Amino acid sequence: MSPPLRRLGPVSELPPDHSDDQPDPLDNFDEIIAEETTRDPDLAVIEAGSRTLRTQGGPPEADIPTRPADPEVDKALREVEAELATRWGETKLEPSVSRIAALMDILGEPQRSYPSIHITGTNGKTSTARMIEALLGAFELRTGRYTSPHVQSITERISLDGAPISAERFIETYQDIKPYIEMVDAQQEYRLSFFEVLTGMAYAAFADAPADVAVVEVGMGGSWDATNVIDADVAVVTPIDLDHTDRLGSTHAEIATEKAGIVKQGATVILAQQPVDAAQVLLKKAVEVDATVAREGLEFGVVDRQVAVGGQLVTLRGLGGEYPEVYLPLHGAHQAHNAAVALAAVEAFFGVGAQRAEPLDLDAVRKAFAAVASPGRLEVVRKSPTVVLDAAHNPAGARAAAEAIGEAFQFSRLIGVVGASGDKNVRGLLEAFEPVFAEVVITQNSSHRAMDADELAGIAVEVFGDDRVQVEPRLPDALEAAITLAEEEGEFAGGGVLVTGSVITVGEARLLLGKG
Repeated sequence: MSPPLRRLGPVSELPPDHSDDQPDPLDNFDEIIAEETTRDPDLAVIEAGSRTLRTQGGPPEADIPTRPADPEVDKALREVEAELATRWGETKLEPSVSRIAALMDILGEPQRSYPSIHITGTNGKTSTARMIEALLGAFELRTGRYTSPHVQSITERISLDGAPISAERFIETYQDIKPYIEMVDAQQEYRLSFFEVLTGMAYAAFADAPADVAVVEVGMGGSWDATNVIDADVAVVTPIDLDHTDRLGSTHAEIATEKAGIVKQGATVILAQQPVDAAQVLLKKAVEVDATVAREGLEFGVVDRQVAVGGQLVTLRGLGGEYPEVYLPLHGAHQAHNAAVALAAVEAFFGVGAQRAEPLDLDAVRKAFAAVASPGRLEVVRKSPTVVLDAAHNPAGARAAAEAIGEAFQFSRLIGVVGASGDKNVRGLLEAFEPVFAEVVITQNSSHRAMDADELAGIAVEVFGDDRVQVEPRLPDALEAAITLAEEEGEFAGGGVLVTGSVITVGEARLLLGKG
């Protein structure tokens, strides 16, 4: 039987205050979330917690913004979020680019005012986008990056020069294009969706900056994704696996067919290692549009990797030669492969392997990779015991995370905290983690997409056995329970906690544990 749960101060690392009437911020978490039930979870449900879970646990992450300090700016941002929340969420899709194309037309085609690198795939897109952005910035190019979903703040999705745009600029961009959004809404059968509006905002913000190059991650698929109104010079396909099968297809080949839609005439295609049937589809599309292809394991790849403090030391083979002893402050073989893909994409953008033979400057490449961060991807947010966050939400991502955490951390006892979405392959995700979790605490996040904790626990019991599963529907309670279990072996025994299953679960946990 598990020991009785106790309130753990370090979970939120609140500033000391010994007054008797000081409220416990965790007690209000459910009430605050309840106030936000009309908002799309991908907008700001997880941000609601920041009103009471503000902490003194160290400086905030540079690229994870907090709520605006100015009350008037915060109010204006919430008004924008509320307006966006009235639109179709990211899980409700109508496979067409007609609405976003109409918006781009009325805005004067801002997405054509800069070259772009377009990224699709199943896993690794955001980390790869961040690496590409860092590399381009190291060569003094002004970058615009568009990624999704966000971990904590909606403004994370649109970045300029390696940092999310300010709340003020986010609001200004929305207000600038709002009249044109309303014009398109009036002309179309369906209003622009939440994701389509954000895509329009990103493309407009990049043009206004102006950006030298845009790094754009698809939302889902490729062919009919809202981002696919750009004609990218470089198309990147990270590893394809089975996810969103109800929308993209039930086989690797079917999913690859949708994702191949970002490959445009005459582009350069950077292919991560792929299942054979997916690779065949992608190569066929490249031939059809006369695109040049570079394949991981053939034209580029990972030559060597060694575990290092805080990450790994890798030697990469690019299109122009080898790049030895590159420090990457991210864990796992999958991140090394993401780095190889990112490097090849930037080489292709600069014409390495085509117009020029020499590699990129090694010092600049090393400097860029050493500065890469990817919040919520095997991110350590607490010590003693160590708590790690990873946004794995499908079996492939879970397998990569399980392998990486075993390699990088050497925990003697690892406790899982899992809260997943109901539309995911949760059994496959749990099975991937079963070999590395001593016990698992099942919970749920505050999204309406979250799988009910009891339903998820029923599947977990089938995978782990009844004696290894604990259920705590409230995430703060789940974190406390997991930390208690990790501490059972003693202070120096090497216990740890991995919070996973959903980007939203990770975002909420990040707030509770003092990040952001």
